[in-house]
Amino acid sequence: MSRTLISSGSPFERQVGYSRAVVDGEWCFVAGTTGPDSDGFYPENVVMQTRNALGIIKAALNEAGFGFEDVVRATYYITDAVYWQAISEPLGEVFGDIRPAATCIVCGLIRPDMKIEIEVTARKRG
Repeated sequence: MSRTLISSGSPFERQVGYSRAVVDGEWCFVAGTTGPDSDGFYPENVVMQTRNALGIIKAALNEAGFGFEDVVRATYYITDAVYWQAISEPLGEVFGDIRPAATCIVCGLIRPDMKIEIEVTARKRG
Protein backbone atom coordinates (compact mmCIF):
# COMPACT_ATOMS: atom_id res chain seq x y z
CA MET A 1 0.00 0.00 0.00
CA SER A 2 1.52 3.33 -1.02
CA ARG A 3 1.78 6.43 1.11
CA THR A 4 1.91 9.87 -0.50
CA LEU A 5 2.71 13.13 1.27
CA ILE A 6 0.97 16.30 0.03
CA SER A 7 2.71 19.60 0.79
CA SER A 8 1.28 23.10 0.81
CA GLY A 9 4.79 24.51 0.56
CA SER A 10 4.83 25.85 4.11
CA PRO A 11 8.32 25.89 5.67
CA PHE A 12 6.70 24.72 8.91
CA GLU A 13 5.92 21.32 7.40
CA ARG A 14 9.55 20.21 7.54
CA GLN A 15 10.35 22.25 10.66
CA VAL A 16 7.50 20.80 12.72
CA GLY A 17 7.32 17.47 10.89
CA TYR A 18 3.92 17.27 9.25
CA SER A 19 2.28 17.19 5.84
CA ARG A 20 -0.74 19.16 4.67
CA ALA A 21 -2.23 15.80 3.76
CA VAL A 22 -1.25 12.14 3.73
CA VAL A 23 -2.76 9.65 1.30
CA ASP A 24 -2.63 6.06 2.46
CA GLY A 25 -4.44 3.72 0.09
CA GLU A 26 -8.05 4.80 -0.25
CA TRP A 27 -7.75 7.27 2.63
CA CYS A 28 -6.68 10.92 2.68
CA PHE A 29 -5.98 12.62 6.00
CA VAL A 30 -5.80 16.43 5.82
CA ALA A 31 -3.99 18.11 8.69
CA GLY A 32 -5.60 20.83 10.77
CA THR A 33 -5.85 23.82 8.46
CA THR A 34 -6.27 27.45 9.45
CA GLY A 35 -7.44 30.25 7.18
CA PRO A 36 -4.82 32.84 6.29
CA ASP A 37 -5.16 34.96 3.17
CA SER A 38 -2.70 34.39 0.34
CA ASP A 39 -0.46 37.04 1.92
CA GLY A 40 -0.22 35.01 5.14
CA PHE A 41 -2.38 37.30 7.26
CA TYR A 42 -5.53 36.17 9.05
CA PRO A 43 -8.74 38.07 8.29
CA GLU A 44 -10.50 39.45 11.34
CA ASN A 45 -13.72 37.76 10.17
CA VAL A 46 -14.17 34.09 11.15
CA VAL A 47 -16.30 33.45 8.04
CA MET A 48 -13.43 34.56 5.79
CA GLN A 49 -10.98 32.42 7.77
CA THR A 50 -13.34 29.47 7.33
CA ARG A 51 -13.60 30.04 3.57
CA ASN A 52 -9.80 30.36 3.30
CA ALA A 53 -9.23 27.14 5.27
CA LEU A 54 -11.74 25.30 3.09
CA GLY A 55 -9.91 26.57 -0.02
CA ILE A 56 -6.60 25.23 1.27
CA ILE A 57 -8.23 21.90 2.14
CA LYS A 58 -9.87 21.69 -1.29
CA ALA A 59 -6.49 22.24 -2.98
CA ALA A 60 -4.87 19.49 -0.86
CA LEU A 61 -7.72 17.07 -1.54
CA ASN A 62 -7.60 17.79 -5.27
CA GLU A 63 -3.84 17.31 -5.44
CA ALA A 64 -4.32 13.97 -3.70
CA GLY A 65 -7.03 12.91 -6.18
CA PHE A 66 -9.94 13.45 -3.79
CA GLY A 67 -12.72 15.99 -3.47
CA PHE A 68 -15.03 17.30 -0.78
CA GLU A 69 -17.54 14.61 -1.80
CA ASP A 70 -15.08 12.03 -0.42
CA VAL A 71 -14.94 13.58 3.07
CA VAL A 72 -16.29 11.22 5.73
CA ARG A 73 -15.09 13.02 8.87
CA ALA A 74 -14.59 16.70 9.74
CA THR A 75 -13.39 18.35 12.93
CA TYR A 76 -13.78 22.08 13.54
CA TYR A 77 -11.73 23.83 16.21
CA ILE A 78 -13.00 27.32 17.08
CA THR A 79 -11.67 29.75 19.66
CA ASP A 80 -15.09 31.05 20.75
CA ALA A 81 -18.45 29.26 20.83
CA VAL A 82 -20.10 32.39 19.43
CA TYR A 83 -18.42 31.58 16.07
CA TRP A 84 -20.53 28.45 15.58
CA GLN A 85 -23.46 30.24 13.99
CA ALA A 86 -21.21 32.28 11.66
CA ILE A 87 -19.21 29.31 10.37
CA SER A 88 -22.33 27.25 9.73
CA GLU A 89 -22.93 29.14 6.46
CA PRO A 90 -19.63 28.35 4.66
CA LEU A 91 -19.52 24.85 6.15
CA GLY A 92 -23.07 24.20 5.01
CA GLU A 93 -22.24 25.40 1.50
CA VAL A 94 -19.47 22.79 1.23
CA PHE A 95 -20.75 19.93 3.38
CA GLY A 96 -24.54 20.42 3.39
CA ASP A 97 -25.24 17.58 0.96
CA ILE A 98 -22.16 15.50 1.87
CA ARG A 99 -22.87 15.50 5.60
CA PRO A 100 -19.68 13.92 7.01
CA ALA A 101 -19.53 12.88 10.64
CA ALA A 102 -18.40 16.08 12.37
CA THR A 103 -17.30 17.48 15.70
CA CYS A 104 -16.79 21.08 16.81
CA ILE A 105 -14.44 21.84 19.68
CA VAL A 106 -13.99 25.20 21.41
CA CYS A 107 -10.30 25.61 22.26
CA GLY A 108 -7.24 27.81 21.96
CA LEU A 109 -5.17 27.82 18.77
CA ILE A 110 -1.44 28.49 18.42
CA ARG A 111 -1.81 32.14 17.36
CA PRO A 112 -4.24 34.71 18.75
CA ASP A 113 -5.34 35.83 15.27
CA MET A 114 -6.46 32.30 14.35
CA LYS A 115 -10.17 31.77 14.94
CA ILE A 116 -10.78 28.38 13.29
CA GLU A 117 -8.88 25.25 12.32
CA ILE A 118 -10.43 22.46 10.24
CA GLU A 119 -9.23 18.90 9.65
CA VAL A 120 -10.87 16.30 7.45
CA THR A 121 -10.56 12.65 6.55
CA ALA A 122 -11.63 11.44 3.11
CA ARG A 123 -12.09 7.99 1.65
CA LYS A 124 -12.05 7.20 -2.07
CA ARG A 125 -14.31 4.40 -3.06
CA GLY A 126 -13.14 2.33 -6.00
